[in-house]
Amino acid sequence: MLKKVVGLILLLTAINGFSQQTFNPDSISNELIMDSDPIIDSSVAHTSEPKFLEQPKTAFVLLDTAVPPATTMRLSWQPNQSSDGLSTPTPIFVVNGAQEGPVLCLTAAIHGDELNGIEIVRRVLYGADPKQLSGTIIGVPIVNLQGFQRSSRYLTDRRDLNRFFPGNPHGSSAARIAYSFFKEIISHCNFLVDLHTGSAHRTNLPQVRANLLQPGVAEFAQSFGISVILHSEGSVGMLRHAAVDIGIPSVTLEAGKSMTLQEPAVRYGVKSIQTLLDRMNMLETAQPLETPDSIYYHSAWVRVNHGGILLGNVNLGDKINKNDILGIVTDPITNMRSEIISPYNGRIIGMAIDQVVMPGFAGFHIGIKESEERTARIINIPAKKQIVQHLSTIPESE
Repeated sequence: MLKKVVGLILLLTAINGFSQQTFNPDSISNELIMDSDPIIDSSVAHTSEPKFLEQPKTAFVLLDTAVPPATTMRLSWQPNQSSDGLSTPTPIFVVNGAQEGPVLCLTAAIHGDELNGIEIVRRVLYGADPKQLSGTIIGVPIVNLQGFQRSSRYLTDRRDLNRFFPGNPHGSSAARIAYSFFKEIISHCNFLVDLHTGSAHRTNLPQVRANLLQPGVAEFAQSFGISVILHSEGSVGMLRHAAVDIGIPSVTLEAGKSMTLQEPAVRYGVKSIQTLLDRMNMLETAQPLETPDSIYYHSAWVRVNHGGILLGNVNLGDKINKNDILGIVTDPITNMRSEIISPYNGRIIGMAIDQVVMPGFAGFHIGIKESEERTARIINIPAKKQIVQHLSTIPESE
């Protein structure tokens, strides 16, 4: 019964807040990737009405391609750039279910060196049977193909793509790419999950970040079953911030570190999205994750005061107390040692990997405890069902 109620609430949220734009890409190709027979109907008209209200009676249309019910297809998106002939189209997967339901979008590798999200999206997409699915999943395993091909976080112009949404068709290269992606893909979503990892040799405890002051977003964030939820409105330019601005409930799913694949983080991320699909009544999942046990409304980075070699004294997920030693920085020449002391009671939700650091380097990200009553009041969950805690600053990894 709880699953049905949550699914109904999320569906009503999408109906009330959904916003959609038309599109006209320059170059389109598509490929059927599962065992259904595609029927491409070029006469299907674009509409501003939510697509999930029409399924399964009509195909789902994206990038000028009609994807029939109970079908999975691979499409291609290419931003309007001056050197289109030299660029590689970005694969876009559409899993269109046999039954009506919402449109869930999964995006990964907006930062091209964040590999865990790529693998999470791949496993979710190829593990979703369209014949059993209610609704549609749009999956983009590698948004920033430029960065991915160079093992870089950034676009070729050294800009961070996740600072330019919803974009500008007359702006910088990054702004134009962001505009094209947002208009042609994101505007067709009812819900959005943007996957990330830690940056600059940092790693993150699996966590959902969301603007919990938005009721629809808060409800969505709790549907993953991930044990840690962090309140963060995000900053202007971030994909999820721009999506929420046009009425699409959106969250960031963080898991692990960049430049490597971590099987535990990938498995946990896959299970969390499968739990989300189950609670949205899109796809039944065996043994979904439980409800979150930690919700933070404030956090803080503890920074090192001296340069040298950082050796951590704690692990991800550890609960720590004020004045605990989080790590030690040792000068390799003078052998001087500097302890990094926690100024808070809380939990380690992100941390730097042992490395050489300079003064001011963000070493440990702590979720800070706060009152149970405040969290329960804001997100409308009985206080006795949670361990209530707190997040403020936008972490550097997102």
